[in-house]
Amino acid sequence: MYQTIVFLPLLAALIAGLFGKQLGDRGSQVVTCGALVVSAVLSWVAFYQVAMAPGDHSVHVQVLSWIVSGDFNVNWALQIDSLTVVMLVVVNTVSCLVHIYSVGYMSHDEHIPRFMSYLSLFTFAMLMLVTSDNFVQMFFGWEGVGLASYLLIGFWYKKPSACAAAIKAFVVNRVGDFGFALGIFAIFMTFGSADFAVVFADVGSYSDKSIHFLGMELDLLTTICILLFIGAMGKSAQLGLHTWLPDAMEGPTPVSALIHAATMVTAGVFLVARCSPLFEYAPVAMEVVCIIGASTAFFAATVGMSQFDIKRVIAYSTCSQLGYMFFALGIGAYGAAIFHLFTHAFFKALLFLGSGSVIHASSDEQDMRNMGGLRKKIPVTFWMMTIGTLALTGFPFLSGYFSKDMIIEAAFASESSIAGYAFVMGILAALMTSFYSWRLMFMTFFGKSRASKEVQDHVHESPQVMLIPLYVLALGAVIAGGVFSEYFIGHHYEDFWAGSLFLIGENVMEAAHHVPTWVVYSPFVAMVIGFATAWYFYIKQPDMPGKFVRTFRFAHAMSFNKWYFDEIYDFIFIRPSMWLGQFLWKRGDEDIIDRYGPDGVSAAVQNVAGKFRNLQSGYLYHYAFAMLIGLSAFVTWFVVGGV
Repeated sequence: MYQTIVFLPLLAALIAGLFGKQLGDRGSQVVTCGALVVSAVLSWVAFYQVAMAPGDHSVHVQVLSWIVSGDFNVNWALQIDSLTVVMLVVVNTVSCLVHIYSVGYMSHDEHIPRFMSYLSLFTFAMLMLVTSDNFVQMFFGWEGVGLASYLLIGFWYKKPSACAAAIKAFVVNRVGDFGFALGIFAIFMTFGSADFAVVFADVGSYSDKSIHFLGMELDLLTTICILLFIGAMGKSAQLGLHTWLPDAMEGPTPVSALIHAATMVTAGVFLVARCSPLFEYAPVAMEVVCIIGASTAFFAATVGMSQFDIKRVIAYSTCSQLGYMFFALGIGAYGAAIFHLFTHAFFKALLFLGSGSVIHASSDEQDMRNMGGLRKKIPVTFWMMTIGTLALTGFPFLSGYFSKDMIIEAAFASESSIAGYAFVMGILAALMTSFYSWRLMFMTFFGKSRASKEVQDHVHESPQVMLIPLYVLALGAVIAGGVFSEYFIGHHYEDFWAGSLFLIGENVMEAAHHVPTWVVYSPFVAMVIGFATAWYFYIKQPDMPGKFVRTFRFAHAMSFNKWYFDEIYDFIFIRPSMWLGQFLWKRGDEDIIDRYGPDGVSAAVQNVAGKFRNLQSGYLYHYAFAMLIGLSAFVTWFVVGGV
């Protein structure tokens, strides 16, 4: 069963990619969608058998012997435990729904087989990542996800902006991947193995070891964990390596839902959770994770409040919610982090696919300033996005309410020195999340339409093949939190996780259940304030946003320009790199290497050849004269040599 779950998407990707012309558009869609439906159903079966059934039902599946070099031996194997099956459910369920949604959304595209093949290939790479039982196999899936995301973001390769976004995502992720690779090298040098079981079993004996680097003495496990976290920062778009995420919206909307809602961006969260035995022995690294996560949650929320592209608003929301997951990991609330990953997949995929339905209905318009008044024309999409927004903002008893509130309560209850900062940032981010989420809803669905008459006349509800995935995701956004909270973060925690998440000392979520009442209600109050502010700005007093911008120009400029991270990186990294490349090209390559190397040699040969070519004049007396000179030289040499 587990091999089927993992390799069926790969088989579908190969069939659609290699035989797409023979199968046609519909045949490719049937193959890929059918494969993902089977994988998704089997993933839920595995989820019940491994995580929900009493007892430890972890499974280790040997696939093949992969790398053998001296003492270094890496097998291709599947580690199936509670953490794995949670990720299998998330990845395959969302991917299955995105595949089905794409049948309608991409119906007019010229390259449907290629698109469906890329989606399935991405899914396979993500499945390899989450089922790996060693760091090398995880890195294989990690890089496969990066490659597939590059192909999907740049799918419309005739658009320069899409190509630039794909390259940017690839390059920024390479920065994080370099840190991840260094972390894997350090693990192998330390433990002599890349297998999770070997490394995690022996980690305690290295808790007090140090290494010397550039005259500094560094804690060994802290260094390893920070290197691993750098890799997680790239994939999960944390502060500093986040700049690729909003630009990735240049890809088709199904790509946005698949990559940025539930799969690729959660790879970093999964990595830290899987490596909890390492991080638990590196408290400084845990604090770094917490600080970066809390800062990301706040930063991304501030940027989301001023964006006008409907997909970019949701993208920054994803970045902010990932920050919540990371600061939960940083305080040891691993169950809460993975629970938020689980619930977030439903309502964020719902919002992305809902935004795709809005774009589809509005003749590919993505600017919310050109929308408005859509709730009566596309009522199903409106209600689906309303459910997603309520879940995201933490409305009581919807999915986000259970997971996000637990993270905030755990931050308050934690004894970590950084937890107070995380708690404050979490509350502020919750307020801003509510504001920008309802701002999106009010600008898109309420008020008078700001679109052209031609666009207004063509507004229509999406076909059922696009709406059915929204119904399924909306169901998950409503009930997933309430149904599974007792298992992920409640009384069944120990039985559910069965050791797949490692803790030293007390579980902070136990204390989180006993925080003061005002802490419990603070996320709800923040949500209400954010909603009320958005309603006042965009419904009650529509001229208020303009007044606010004119009054607080600096704050708005910082938010609208994304805190100028792109400009700063352009000044510090891009321009110097371009200047250095230009200098080496012109001065090094052309003036030195080419001039005295191949170009110089070829010029000398050409010059000599030209001289000899002049001897070939075609006149008989020239040849006779040359023969006479040659004969004279021969006779002279013979006479002189003979003497």
